[in-house]
Amino acid sequence: MKVAIFITCLVDQFFPNVGISMVRLLHRQGIHVDFPTNQTCCGQPAFNSGYTEEARRVARTLLDAFEDADYVVSPSGSCVGMIHQYYPYLFQDDPENLKRVENLIDKTYEFSQFLVNVLKVSDLDATFPHRVTYHPSCHGSRLLGIKQEPLQLLKQIKGIHLIPLPGQEDCCGFGGTFSVKMSGLSSAMVKSKCDHILETHAEVLVGTDMGCLMNIEGNLRQRETSIRVLHLAELLFEGVNAHVT
Repeated sequence: MKVAIFITCLVDQFFPNVGISMVRLLHRQGIHVDFPTNQTCCGQPAFNSGYTEEARRVARTLLDAFEDADYVVSPSGSCVGMIHQYYPYLFQDDPENLKRVENLIDKTYEFSQFLVNVLKVSDLDATFPHRVTYHPSCHGSRLLGIKQEPLQLLKQIKGIHLIPLPGQEDCCGFGGTFSVKMSGLSSAMVKSKCDHILETHAEVLVGTDMGCLMNIEGNLRQRETSIRVLHLAELLFEGVNAHVT
């Protein structure tokens, strides 16, 4: 099985530990991973801003980078959602590349999807004795239908106290360029999200998209809370190491 990692811009530039944790967890499952160095952005920021041709140009780099992979795995439901939902639109008038898009869609998965639905793994033999609440990101849940996969992984962790998040379906207000164009509304939305997080008295907030988690963590830091914010891959890897030690 030839698995290529699509690492995404935010993880590459700001949160490398997410990618490292994901790769190490895949290695523990006997998966050899490849990192095509010619990969770039998925094109979502340009697409959302109305720059269709620029988005199409960037998207072609992913078509080239992952041409030979059996599977493509990413720590971001948002970026995978861009590929699944909007690449067909970008290349609707380009039959040759549209076939490549269809092939890329068929083999591209968000991290929790790949573990649970492809590898059929939900128990990583991890231990994490903390109060944890989970934020489901909009793009992962609504564009990709990721609902139970992260929860299946979390529920198998020894010692975890998983607390439902009030208003969990509500957007955190990030939305990529939305948080820039509509900053006032975005700030109100993340404040509401963090109010609910604080209601849970959780020690850790976990999610599957670093755009959302970065936005939420920024607001939590302004409030000087001690809540840790972790990507699912980071929490799982920390839990696996805790069990080993």
